[in-house]
Amino acid sequence: MYTQYRWLGIALLVAIMITPTLGQGSAEAATAAEIDRDASAALEKLFETTPKAREVAKVAKGVLVFPTVVKAGFMVGGLVGEGALKVGGKTVGYYSTVAASYGLQAGIQTYGYALFFMRDAALQYLDQSQGFEIGTGPSVVIVDEGVAGGLSTSTARDDIYAFIFDQKGLMAGLGLQGSKITKVQK
Repeated sequence: MYTQYRWLGIALLVAIMITPTLGQGSAEAATAAEIDRDASAALEKLFETTPKAREVAKVAKGVLVFPTVVKAGFMVGGLVGEGALKVGGKTVGYYSTVAASYGLQAGIQTYGYALFFMRDAALQYLDQSQGFEIGTGPSVVIVDEGVAGGLSTSTARDDIYAFIFDQKGLMAGLGLQGSKITKVQK
C-alpha cells in the first residue's frame, strides 16, 4: 500500500513540474503568421481526407483549428498545441490547448484537431470564457467514421463537432475531454 502512495506522489510531483512547461514552450514558439499558415494547411488536408468536414465547415459559425498537438506521457502525461479560430475564412483569434493527466499511459503522439462551432452561442461561450474546457459547457461530438456516415448539414444539431486528424506516433488512448482551450495574444 505504501508503494502505491509513493508512486502516486512521484507522479503528482512530475505532473506539477511539467505542466507549466507544456503551456509555455509552445505558446511562445510560433508567430501569428506561422499559426495561420499551419492552421490553413491543416484544414485543407482535413477537407481532402474527410469530405464531411468540408460540408460541416460550410454551415459552421467558426472553426478552431489546432494543426499540431503533442501528447506525451509515462504514468504522468500532458498535451499542448496552438491554433487559430477562423470565422468566415479569416483568423479572428489564437488559442492554446493544454491538458495534464496521470495513470497507466506511455508513449508520444502528435495529431491535429478542428472544432466546428455550429451555433453562435457556442462560439460566444468560447470567446467569453476564461478558458473553455472540453467536456463542460457546450456539447462536443467527436466525429469518427461512424458518426461521419450519418452526419450532414441538415442533421448537424449539436453545438460543436470535433474532427481529429493526422495522427502520428503511438499513445494508448486519444480523447479531447479535459483539454483546456485558452485565448492567447499573438
